[in-house]
Amino acid sequence: MITPLLEVDGLRVAYGRITAVRDVSLQIAQGEFVGLIGANGAGKSSTLNAIAGIVPAAAGDVTLAGSSIRGEPAERIVRRGVSLVPEGRQVFTRLTTEENLRLAAGTTGNHDRNAITQIYERFPVLERYRKTAAGRLSGGEQQQLVIGRALLTRPTLLMLDEPSLGLAPKIVDDVFALLGELRDEGTTIFLVEQNAAKTIAAVDRTLVMTNGVIEPLEVHSELQTTEELVAVYLGRERTRPE
Repeated sequence: MITPLLEVDGLRVAYGRITAVRDVSLQIAQGEFVGLIGANGAGKSSTLNAIAGIVPAAAGDVTLAGSSIRGEPAERIVRRGVSLVPEGRQVFTRLTTEENLRLAAGTTGNHDRNAITQIYERFPVLERYRKTAAGRLSGGEQQQLVIGRALLTRPTLLMLDEPSLGLAPKIVDDVFALLGELRDEGTTIFLVEQNAAKTIAAVDRTLVMTNGVIEPLEVHSELQTTEELVAVYLGRERTRPE
């Protein structure tokens, strides 16, 4: 039996008396591109943040390549190979583009100048604005920067939280094209998105989360109509054809 790269077993995340994630279990194989869709407040971001060690898990376990990472500090989880591109981009606005990249590279000791050069080759706009404060970049340019930062940590698992949020449709297309390229290069990707149509079309399989629970289905063929998709988002029982 092949050990999954990421395994989440019985994960629960709570903020005081409010439970955001309830008994979530999932597996992602090496090289897979998996999407997680659902409405606002469904628990998607909390799931990613618990995997990345940003918020504590109240119960359950998270293993990477067969080894538990639950309870480890976020910086150690990054060094173990898990990198999260957070919602809202969260660049260091007063630092230059290159300083943002160098800071990310330093978290895993990746001080190879060629690594940043490779990021510039993938994202030419970042080299153009390498001396510009990151806060002056457009939303799309900042998204390229945070993805570039994540890649500099040399992740075995790249997780992204709503990377299309607030971006123009053309930029959204570019972001999804980039994720496809990374998947083709062998990067394992776990994507949280509200853009369900884009996600379902791009990934290997899609999970659906409602009210802190992952539904017992994987999406490609099952959710074929807008009506069915809306029903899942709203947590209503879906009607199946006879």
